Amino acid sequence: MWSNERSHMLLVQVQCGTISLEVIFTMCTQLEETDILEPSLAIPGHTQQKGTHVCTKTQEIRNHTSISDFRLLGFSNHPEQQPLLFGLFLGMYLVTMLGNLLIILAIVSDQHLHTPMYFFLANLSLIDTCLSCTIVPKVLVNTITQHHTITYTGCLMQMYFFIALALLDDFLLAVMAYDRYVAICLPLHYTTIMCPQRCLLLVATCWLCAHLLAFSLTLLMAQFSFCASHSIPHFFCDLLPVLKLACSDTQIFQVMMFAEGALAGVVPLACVLVSYAHIMHTILRISSAGGKHKVFSTCGSHLSVVTLFYGTLFLVYFRPSSSYSADTGMVASVIYTMVTPMLNPFIYSLRNRDMKGALWRLPGWRRYSTLQWEIRNHTSISDFLLLGFSDHPEQQPLLFGLFLGMYLVTVLGNLLIILAIVSDQHLHTPMYFFLANLSLIDTCLSCTIVPKVLVNTITQHHTITYTGCLVQMYFFMALALLDDFLLAVMAYDRYVAICLPLHYTTIMCPQRCLLLVASSWLCAHLLAFSLTLLMAQFSFCASHSIPHFFCDLLPVLKLACSDTQIFQVMMFAEAALAGVVPLACVLVSYAHIMHTILRVSSAGGKHKLFSTCGSHLTVVTLFYGTVFLVYFQPSSSYSAGTGMMASVVYTMVTPMLNPFIYSLRNRDMKGALWRLLSRTGSGLPP
Repeated sequence: MWSNERSHMLLVQVQCGTISLEVIFTMCTQLEETDILEPSLAIPGHTQQKGTHVCTKTQEIRNHTSISDFRLLGFSNHPEQQPLLFGLFLGMYLVTMLGNLLIILAIVSDQHLHTPMYFFLANLSLIDTCLSCTIVPKVLVNTITQHHTITYTGCLMQMYFFIALALLDDFLLAVMAYDRYVAICLPLHYTTIMCPQRCLLLVATCWLCAHLLAFSLTLLMAQFSFCASHSIPHFFCDLLPVLKLACSDTQIFQVMMFAEGALAGVVPLACVLVSYAHIMHTILRISSAGGKHKVFSTCGSHLSVVTLFYGTLFLVYFRPSSSYSADTGMVASVIYTMVTPMLNPFIYSLRNRDMKGALWRLPGWRRYSTLQWEIRNHTSISDFLLLGFSDHPEQQPLLFGLFLGMYLVTVLGNLLIILAIVSDQHLHTPMYFFLANLSLIDTCLSCTIVPKVLVNTITQHHTITYTGCLVQMYFFMALALLDDFLLAVMAYDRYVAICLPLHYTTIMCPQRCLLLVASSWLCAHLLAFSLTLLMAQFSFCASHSIPHFFCDLLPVLKLACSDTQIFQVMMFAEAALAGVVPLACVLVSYAHIMHTILRVSSAGGKHKLFSTCGSHLTVVTLFYGTVFLVYFQPSSSYSAGTGMMASVVYTMVTPMLNPFIYSLRNRDMKGALWRLLSRTGSGLPP
């Protein structure tokens, strides 16, 4: 028999998670089948099942919790085009980021562009950058991993930021149209009307209104139940595709959506149209054709962006959701989420003389454009002198032989590791995939440093060109950072293998392994490029003798006669990002590993588990020990002797020892190397 008390208790148990919804539904089914009711609970004139109130509530809870994630179908119906789409979207994303960040840097750094028009343009570039970061990274991950799910919360978050940033674009284009109207139609009052306080107020109002409207729509969307399909025929959580999956009544939401569309779309568009009507009226009153062209050129870029933005927006949103076409929506969405943010920097810079001049005056841009790496005040240094070990001339033949031997062993050992892993099917696992990448990086690192050291040692000609020094510094930093990131990835791999063995193949799938390595390469090169570009701004007008055997960061930095304070702040910030974060990943991984090992009862089991990560732990200790000795100290306390000795360890000794560390204590690797050498010796192909 059901009672009010029993119904209440069951609901509490459901909400607290102490009883499953399936159990409740089984009870409800039995209730419906047998029609067992407490007679005293019958309500005249109503359905007699007051006790089944719990079933109704349970059904509501079930409806609202049936979706834990969505599946973004995107372009998954064309699997053969995935690599092409990944390359295309990645290229567009990088161009978008670089272009908009350059626009922001040019406006911030050039005093001539500290005007209302360029203030609004800097905000537009910032919004476009954020919009790309909201959409494209998830698209790239889905495309490369073929894992198209997104969590319910993640979907709502993406939807919120997308709506907010799209509305911001909309409002800001209207503000920019008003700015052009005042500049052309009321030029004598421009400085009074568009004062800094009013410009700041306009932008702040845009940000506030956009986020409030986006929040209200997202909050309403969160109330819907999605009890049918959870496949979204789109590449991100856009409003209309998600709305079509809702099994709740969406009529109120659609009314509110169109009301907000009128407020946030029609009103700014009306502002744009009215502003341009006044602008055209003013232009037509100018007698000379040259004057008309000059005035119109000041708003031509803005007009192009407005046309592109509103054209795609109206194509998607300003029609009933019942007539929504997934293919049309996706194509239009690609335009306003990827193409428009990518084109905006070109539209605003290629036709704007002031912007082109500001971009040209950006520090390092002239050098980057002409690949000369020379600017004013920096031509006093055409080359550097790498002192290295030149203060011990009698030891040069010994050092040459020592370094040559280490170099040959390093290259041979690491190439053997790579060949053994590639040729042996048993080693086609995540751990050995990462090890092959580590061996490749160590080989490249040795080739970046040691050949120049050998040439300098045997010829006693210790000079290196300014360009050569920067190039060597760039590749050294990129490869050292790659070592750092990859050691963290390998620690995570060992954590999953030891602590989560049943989920290892799922978590460390080939797509995820490839994504981890690709992310490591990309991040390392971006960080190295930023530091090298900053280093290229310094003037070296005093001594050009570097007390080192290669162009390391700190020895070169000590020769700069420019102010290096900002560079040092950025260097230590990057060190925290690229050093401390991977190290924290290593430490956390090994803390979990040790906890798991200590729970194993037998000594043999503990030894077997620990042996799978002993080699990696040795390399990590060697790598981080020398790196911390050199870089995690103020440059004022830098010692050339200590730096050179530590540098020899991580540029020559560690890459040489890694093949031995990973092979001598690893039965699988020894077996693979033995089979490789046996096949090679017998004349068979590897």
